[in-house]
Formats: sequence, structure tokens, C-alpha cells
Amino acid sequence: MIFLKLGGSLITQKDQPRTARPGTIARLASEIAAAREADPRLQLLLGHGSGSFGHHVAAQYGTQEGARSAADWRGFAQVWRAAQQINRLVVDLLCEAGLPAISFPPSASALCASGRLVQLAVEPIQRALQAGLLPVVYGDVAFDQHQGAAIVSTEQVLSYLARSLKPKRLLLAGLEPGVYAQYPQRTGLLSALRAADLEHTALATADATDVTGGMAAKVRQALEIARTIHGMEVRIFSGEPPGNLERALRGEPLGTSIIP
Repeated sequence: MIFLKLGGSLITQKDQPRTARPGTIARLASEIAAAREADPRLQLLLGHGSGSFGHHVAAQYGTQEGARSAADWRGFAQVWRAAQQINRLVVDLLCEAGLPAISFPPSASALCASGRLVQLAVEPIQRALQAGLLPVVYGDVAFDQHQGAAIVSTEQVLSYLARSLKPKRLLLAGLEPGVYAQYPQRTGLLSALRAADLEHTALATADATDVTGGMAAKVRQALEIARTIHGMEVRIFSGEPPGNLERALRGEPLGTSIIP
């Protein structure tokens, strides 16, 4: 079982609101299809970020801080719509590549408490995997017990699902080739990053609007997922060079290994 995340920076133009990269998404879909064809036993759950679709709208309405007024809830609905738009494009292009993709919107079953994901329907996803389908999850809005509303990142969803589905590998594909010791200078690309190394690593937030925290948050969330399943391989790598995603799915150790 492999968990794969296509980052929002990879599948959208994050500095241009609601601007997708359909050519890149189609290529990534074809690489996933090629990897599945090479190994029919490959079991995969796909997650993707919202990039310039969800993040810009969420930042506009402050949805990650909660919702109380009628205006806040209208913003909540607008963030849901934006996240759904990029999800529909991703799923359509996966299907065009011959993949049996089916979307599982977190907003339909997620419940948060002060921004922390505490409930999500797992059994439908398990049944989709057993049927040989390709389940797709993504960053989305969610109802929150304490603050009304919250933003659930793709990493939060994958971390929650990992407890039940127990993947052997987690692949996080973005634009960057891995984690740099110095960012945004982009120097000192790390082959491995351990939890103890974080205090010596200058991680910054994303270059464009990112309400889920950018690279620093992604690394911490990756470490959290790595701690969930003993021995799970976790890698952050670039999906931008053609062929990289297929190589990673077939076992090539690309990018930075995240070690708890």
C-alpha cells in the first residue's frame, strides 16, 4: 500500500488564484497509470493539495480560524467550491489516463476539534481499495466542534487514514527536489531528515499563500505520519521532472527521506 500526495504547488500555479496546471496533472496521471500497469498488485491511495484554488479563498475568508457569522459560512462554502473544482479536474484527468479514480471529499465525513481532525469515514475508502479502485482525497473544509469550521490539510487526512490502512510508503510529490537545510536560499539538499535535525534546519513557509503552513508544516506532518506506522518509508521529492513520479512509485529512492 502506497500513499501518494500531489502537492498544490505541483498541480496549480500557487501565485495565480484558481489556476491549474492541466498538462502537468495529465502527465502525472499517465505516470501513475504506467506504474500500475507495470505492477498490477500496486495498491495506491492518492491525495492532492488545493494550491491556488483553496488556499487563496481560505485566506480571504479566514476559514482556518473558524466560522461564526453568516459571512464566515458563505466563505466556508466558497472554499469548499474551490477545493472541489481542482479535485474534479484531477479526477477527470486520472480517469482520462485509464485510472479507476473515485473521489472521497473529506468535508462529507470529517469532524474537527480546534482545527484537529478527530473523525473521518474510513470504511468506504477501504472498500474502494479492495475493489481495485483508486481513492482520491484532498485538502478541504470541515466542520469543527469548537470553532465552527476548519481547514483540513491533505497531510492531516493521510495521517488519519494511515492508522487504519497502514501504508508501507508515503510519497509527497511537490516542486522542490526534497528538503533543503537552508530555505528559501535552496542550499544543502538533504538526503534524509530526522526529527532531531529540525532545530538545525531553516525551514520557511511557502513562497505563495498557503493556509496549511508551507514546507515547515509539511515536514512536521510527514514526521507525524512516519511515527504512526513503524518502518514506513516517507519521502519528499519533486514530481516536476517527467518520469520522476513513476520512478518513485516503482521504488526508486528520490528526494529526502523523512525519519522519525
